[in-house]
Amino acid sequence: MKIALLGATGRVGNEILSLLLNAGHSATILVRTPEKIQISSPSLTVLKGDATKYNDIEQVIVGSDLVISALNTDGTNTLSVATPYIISAMNKFGLNRLITIGTAGILQSRLEPEEYRFQSSESRRKTTRAAEQHLTVYHQLQGSKLNWTIVCPTYLPDGELTKNYRYEADFLPEDGKEISVQDTAHFAFQQIKSEEFMKKRVGICY
Repeated sequence: MKIALLGATGRVGNEILSLLLNAGHSATILVRTPEKIQISSPSLTVLKGDATKYNDIEQVIVGSDLVISALNTDGTNTLSVATPYIISAMNKFGLNRLITIGTAGILQSRLEPEEYRFQSSESRRKTTRAAEQHLTVYHQLQGSKLNWTIVCPTYLPDGELTKNYRYEADFLPEDGKEISVQDTAHFAFQQIKSEEFMKKRVGICY
């Protein structure tokens, strides 16, 4: 399968890239700094570009079977700018499957189900900027015709690949505290062949 991957130089994106190539998929990635990519493979195409530019998004998506976005906020509006471009390019090329990495902050609160977690007493974050960017993306995807899945990890330390984690649509599993970068990437990778969480946010944790 030919997969377009955005955010491949990030922690989760880099793990997803390894999983894709190890599974025999072809990957095309869009990165600002190609030198950061330490993986070399005949199945990997590296394009230099910027996810906030529509023409660059088109270049990475054309010819692909599905798209994975592991873009993060980095204190910028990259997510909310890039997502409409991703949607437009996917529509142009007839693609409909998109898997993205979000944040547990945009899941529903268990204590106040009408609120998002980042807006509720469940949240311990001092700043909501990143969650607000991810929420904008969620709304952008809701307004699209794509079959999207937003993988929503909670606290995200580097760790090990255990393949032993819990997940739940729209909510963070009860008492969830953290999930490793590696297991988050694994769950996102598993969604390539799954239709369980189409048009859903999925909370993931140990």
